[in-house]
Amino acid sequence: MTTAALDPRAGRRCHNALNTLHSMHYFAPELGEEAGALGITHPKAVNFAVRSAALGAVGPGTVAATFYNYKYEAVARHVPAVWRTAAPEQVLAARARAVDAMLRRLLGAEIIASAELAEAAELALRATEACSRHARPLYAAHADLPVPEEPHMAYFHAATLLREHRGDGHLVALVAAELDGLEALVTHTATGRGFTPKWQLATRGWNQDEWDAACARLRARGLLDDSDELTEEGVALRDRVERETDRLDRAPYEHLGAEGVARLTELGGGFVRTALAAGAFPADLIGKA
Repeated sequence: MTTAALDPRAGRRCHNALNTLHSMHYFAPELGEEAGALGITHPKAVNFAVRSAALGAVGPGTVAATFYNYKYEAVARHVPAVWRTAAPEQVLAARARAVDAMLRRLLGAEIIASAELAEAAELALRATEACSRHARPLYAAHADLPVPEEPHMAYFHAATLLREHRGDGHLVALVAAELDGLEALVTHTATGRGFTPKWQLATRGWNQDEWDAACARLRARGLLDDSDELTEEGVALRDRVERETDRLDRAPYEHLGAEGVARLTELGGGFVRTALAAGAFPADLIGKA
């Protein structure tokens, strides 16, 4: 039997659909409500706690290292203090309740109960069988969590595993490219596919002077032009980073196979379109300005 070869960018396309659905919960009102019920009310504290809870009650250094593009001082204002408000286990339970409510709201009862969502969960979980814990702390921590029984929650869990697996590898590529956390943000925004500067500064803890200084460093390297657009060299560098990330993340998608990846991308893309139409993200989130 002949199996189709996996397109080099097929894993990236599949990840984009999975990651988009995963990322929605950071903007969901349900997450703020559940965290607020625990006493965690500051938006940054919610973000740091929810994403790092699988690691345990870690300190700011671990969060800053694994998140990579957040300002350390911004993290340290909330971590480890947030663990005195709520234990990681409580935060994980609150996250699960919020995700459940969010998915039911954004996707609707018909999709939640559909055979397609159950199929997507099965495919995504199968892909995770080939993920590696080695040098992937956020993936490894989430991989230790139990797989939820309900298909929509199992799908979110698998999407999270695949998102963090790729993300951990992406940090290796960024370090090799000699892009620090803020420079990574600036260059991603310059592609037009990242958060706008407004959202980068609001969520990552940097200020405008620091952003401008990062732009100056990138101009000195020939990666940005005088208008802070990517130069030809800058475009090439971002492409190398993404290609190296693809290489480091190829195992789960090779394991799933070309047909499985195509089907998971198709299903995941459909769920994302439904959720976006329901207002999953702020309208001004993505872009260069």
